[in-house]
Formats: sequence, C-alpha cells, structure tokens
Amino acid sequence: MVDPPDVVSRALREAPPDQLAEAADRAIRSTLGALRTDVFVADYRISGLWPVLDPDLPAAGFLACHTVAQRCFSSQQPVRDSAAEGPCRLYLPLTVWGERLGVLMIELPAVPGPTVTGHAADIAGALAVAMRAADRETDRYRRARRRERLTMAAEMQWDLLPGRGVAHDAFHLAGQLEPAYTVGGDHFDWSLDGDRLTVTVLNGEGSGLAASMLTAVTVNAMRNARRSGGGLVEQAELASDTVFYQHRGRRYVSTLLLEVDTRTGRVRAVDAGSPHLLRMRGAVVEPIKLDQQLPLGMFAETRYELQELQLTPGDRLFVVSDGVWAAEPPGQEPYGQRVMARSLRATRLQPAAEAVGTVMRELHAYHADSDLRDDAVVVCLDWHGPRERGNE
Repeated sequence: MVDPPDVVSRALREAPPDQLAEAADRAIRSTLGALRTDVFVADYRISGLWPVLDPDLPAAGFLACHTVAQRCFSSQQPVRDSAAEGPCRLYLPLTVWGERLGVLMIELPAVPGPTVTGHAADIAGALAVAMRAADRETDRYRRARRRERLTMAAEMQWDLLPGRGVAHDAFHLAGQLEPAYTVGGDHFDWSLDGDRLTVTVLNGEGSGLAASMLTAVTVNAMRNARRSGGGLVEQAELASDTVFYQHRGRRYVSTLLLEVDTRTGRVRAVDAGSPHLLRMRGAVVEPIKLDQQLPLGMFAETRYELQELQLTPGDRLFVVSDGVWAAEPPGQEPYGQRVMARSLRATRLQPAAEAVGTVMRELHAYHADSDLRDDAVVVCLDWHGPRERGNE
C-alpha cells in the first residue's frame, strides 16, 4: 500500500509550478479523505497569512482561519481546530530548512489520529519544498505574499535575498528587511557550506533604484569570491575593488562579514565600516567591539584583516543596520542608544524567526507606527553548539 505522503509527493512532482496548491488539494482529498484544503503564505512583512487556493474567502471565514493559522505559524507545531461534533481543521507549518513559508490547512471529517496527523505533517513538508523550488518558475506565490506593489528597488532586493531563515543542528538563523515594499540599499546574505556558515549584512548607501543596484553589485561580487573558494578577506577585497572601479570612490557600501565554524563556534569577522554586532548572553546585551575598517569601494585595492570571537552555547548574535541602530524619530534619542537593548532582551524566550519580527515591531512602535525613514535589517543567529556525537 502506498503511503499518502508518497502519493502527494508524486502529484507535486508532476504538477506545473503554479498549480502545486491544486495538485496537493486533489491528492490530499483522495488519500486522506479531506473535505477541503487551503494554503496560507506569509506576507513580506510576516505580519499576516494569506490564502492561495481561496483568495476570495469571506471575511468571517478568513479571520477564523487566520487566527488558528497564525498560532500554527508562530509555534511551528500542528494545531487542531474542531467542534464537539463535525469536521476538524488541521493546520500544519510549511517550513523548509528553517524558512517559514506559511501554513497548510486540511479539513477532515473527524479528529485525526496520530497516523493521519503524521501523514499530514509529511505532506506539509513535501509541499513546502515544492513551493520553495517553484518560486523561481512562477509569480503566483509571490503575488499572494504582497499586500501592495513593491518599488523597483524593493523588487530587486527581495529577489537577491537568500531566504528568511536557516535551521541547523548547531544554530538557527533568521533575517528581516524593512520597509518591505520600498526598501532600497540595506541587505543581508548567507550561505551554509559544510562546516562554514557565512553571513553578511550591508548598509546600502542612498535610496531607491541606484542604492539597490549598488547593493546588487556588492552582494554578487562577494558571492563570486565565496563560490570560487575565497574566504572573508577575498570576498571583501573583490567586492571593494568592484565597487571602486565602477564608482571611483564616489559611492561605497558599509558591510559586516561573518564566518562561523559550525564545529567550534569560532567566528571570523571583517567589519568594513558597519553594521552593528550585538551579543545577548543570558539577559545581558552588549555590543561586540570590532576594529572598523574602510567601507567597501571607498579606495582602490583596500586590504582587510580578520578578527575573531568565540561563541558559547546559548549565545544569540544580532546584526542590525544603521536603519535600526541610528533610527531617531523627532524628539527622541537614537533607537540603538538604550531602547534597542530592551527590545533585544524581550526576545529572550523567542526563536530567532520570531525575534527578528519582535525587534522590527518595536522599531515601528518607536516611530509611532509612521514610515521608517531608512532601510532596516535585523539578522539573528542563535548558537546552540555542535551536536554531541552520542546523539548522531
């Protein structure tokens, strides 16, 4: 007998990339006896979940689904919503490699047992992987994610991002970019390759399309060096030379490059002029002081030096751009002077993916919910330490 997850996986492989939700719906109905399904995707600000299969869901029904779906999305655990009698709705997280995409809802005739719930979780995992792959071939899921039109600069920045989260035995990593629909030059990038995790955060100079193009050149230069086997110094120097010979020092990019050895927690760093690195150890938040070197592209053939620091299990690193650190609404002190430390401590019991959202919400609240004056990036790295060999 073929397991339901295998049937659904085959249906997803055979479906066109824009029809994954429909293919999953048909297969889930036939294998699990479901009455209906829907797929909810998180918007760019991760402020809500929006239906893919039934975008015209009536307001009352959508709000009821949304409340339970949001609980599932936040907890990353299956959630059941059932009355004393009648159908039961099962909500399952759509997550792949630690990146939270949304929630799958399956409506069943009765409360499912452990076997059906396990099958449903496996199906959600297969659908998440398929949607992540299909995102390069169709615009359908991106259209569902956006609540308003993106500027051209924001479109370029979102296409350049690696994702919004990574899960690993030794760490969890998450990032968020704001303002989501008009962002210009700030950016983050990461790559996991064997025992090496590389993370970069950029304070893009200027705004609009010109800033986005400058960031794109910088990020791709660093990726080119990294994918050719170059370490942090080579990445910084190639990007710096590329930007300089294009702009002759008139434009430059402040960048922090980090490389984490996932076996030991040893971190190598190149601080090219900013952004800001903070560590939370227990309830104590403190800036990590690095020797600031020249921003990328300021001068020809600039040479960079590595610095090192050591993580211990339980450490949480935050990297924030100047749009967060130096945010200064009228009549108030800069956000990073005192208020941000309170925001970071408030995330202590949250996973990394929730923590970046909390910091961004606190930043918006500090601006009294008015538009941010500058791009803002928050990246959070939770270091758990290497897995014990006895648990392998």
